[in-house]
Amino acid sequence: MAEAYHGPLERIDDTRWRIPRSYKEGMRVDGLIYADDVLIEAIRSDKSPEQVANVAFLPGIVRYSLAMPDIHWGYGFCIGGVAATDPKQGGVISPGGVGYDINCGVRLIRTHLTQNDVRPRIERLVDTLFRTVPCGVGRGGIVTFSKGELRKLMGEGSSYVVGKGFGWNSDLEATEAGGLIPHAEPNLVSDRALERGQDQCGTLGSGNHFLEVQVVDHVDDPHIAKVLGLEAGVITVMIHSGSRGLGYQVCEDNLKEMRHVPKKYGIELPDPQLACAPVNSAEGKKYLGSMRAAANYAWCNRQIMTHLTRQAFSEVFETPAERLGMHLVYDVAHNIAKMEPYDVDGRSIELCVHRKGATRAFPPSHPELPERYRGIGQPVLVPGDMGRASYVLVGREGAMRDTFGSCCHGAGRCMSRGAAIRASKGRSIQRELLDRGVIARARGRTGLEEEQPDAYKDVTQVVSVLHAAGIAHKVARLKPVGVIKG
Repeated sequence: MAEAYHGPLERIDDTRWRIPRSYKEGMRVDGLIYADDVLIEAIRSDKSPEQVANVAFLPGIVRYSLAMPDIHWGYGFCIGGVAATDPKQGGVISPGGVGYDINCGVRLIRTHLTQNDVRPRIERLVDTLFRTVPCGVGRGGIVTFSKGELRKLMGEGSSYVVGKGFGWNSDLEATEAGGLIPHAEPNLVSDRALERGQDQCGTLGSGNHFLEVQVVDHVDDPHIAKVLGLEAGVITVMIHSGSRGLGYQVCEDNLKEMRHVPKKYGIELPDPQLACAPVNSAEGKKYLGSMRAAANYAWCNRQIMTHLTRQAFSEVFETPAERLGMHLVYDVAHNIAKMEPYDVDGRSIELCVHRKGATRAFPPSHPELPERYRGIGQPVLVPGDMGRASYVLVGREGAMRDTFGSCCHGAGRCMSRGAAIRASKGRSIQRELLDRGVIARARGRTGLEEEQPDAYKDVTQVVSVLHAAGIAHKVARLKPVGVIKG
C-alpha cells in the first residue's frame, strides 16, 4: 500500500470526518470521509485521504468530495470515492472517477433451497459452478459475439442477451436501470476493445471477482427480508464481475485521449490521474457514450453468468431453476458515472455522479425503483471477504440528502495483493477456508492468497457505519459456504 496520510482529519460526529478545503489551495469543497474510530486509523495508513482532497479540485464539484468507509488507494479517485459535478457550472467527468473496470458490480440470486438441502451436495455444486462459469485471466465464455452483435448488445443492454435465452424477463426489472444506461454510443468503442470483449461476455475474470454460494445466517429486518425473498437458512448466490477486457480498454483509450484535455480547458489538477473534461464538451460526451456502452456490456456479462449459474444448480439438484426459486433479488453497479437529479440549495439539478467503488442506495418511493421495492428502498449489496460475510441493506433518505444516493460497495482492502501473497507464505488459504466451512476453487495460482480474508477490512464494521449514519439500513447477513474465483 501507499505511504500514510498525515493531513488533517477533523471529526464531525460518530460517522464523519472532514478534510477542510483550506488543506490545499485549489480545493473547491471539503473532503468528507465516513468512518468510525477503528476504521479511520486504517484509512490513515495509506494516502487515499489525499486522493479525496485531490478530487475536491474538480471543476463544478458540488458539496463535498466523498469517501465511503471501504476507502482505499485507487487510480486518481480512491476506491470508495463519490463525487457529483454540475455540468451547468463547468462540471467535469473523469475516467479516474469510474475506474478501469467499468460497471464492475454485484448481483444476488435467491433460491428456495436451504442449508440442509445444499450441505450434502455443496462440494459437487461448487465444482459444477467452477466448470460451468468460465473464470480466470483472459478466459473466454460459451458464446462469442461478432463486432456487430457487440455493438447491438452495448446499445440494448441486458434485454439483448435475455432475448437470446440467457435469463428471464423478471431479471431486467431487478437490475439497476433495467440493465441499460440510455444514450450509449457503441460506435465510439474501439476495435481493440471489441476484440477483447468478443468472447468474454459471460465470464467471471480474476482478481477480486467471484461467484459465491451463501446462506442467510442472520436477519436484521424480517419484514424487508421477506419482501426480498430472504429468510434465515435460505441459500443465495452472489456474482461479482464487470466489463472485463472491453471495459478496461474503453478506460485506457479515453485516458490516453484525455491526457492533455485539462490544459485545453484551463483546468489545473494536483494529479494527472484525475484527467477530465467538461461533461458537455466533445471529449466529455465521447467518454460518457463509450463508458455507457461498456456498462451495458457488464450487465450482459453478469446476466449470462446468472443463466449459467441456474444451469449448474439445475444439474446438481436435478430440478429446473424455476422450481428452485432462483430469482434475481437485485443487481447494482460499483464503478460508474450517471446523470441523476438532486436537490441542491432548494433546486432540482441534474448532476454527473461518479461512483468509484461505491454503489447506488436510493430510498423508498424513489421513481427508479421496481414497484415491489418502492415501499422498502433499493437493495444495496455489500460483499465482504471469502471467510466472513456479506450484507444486504436497503437505501435510506440520508443517502439522497448526504451522499448523492450512494453507499459503500464492499469491505475494502487493507492489504495489497503482494502483501497478501507474502502473508500467505507457508499457509494453505484453501485449508483455512475449509476450516471455516467454505469450499473454495480458484483458477489462478495465487487467487486465494491475494483475496484471503485478512486482506480486507471487517465488512460488519463498514456497513455499521452507514447504517448508523442513516445512509442504508441493514437487512440480512450472508455467510459464504462455497466460492469460485479466477
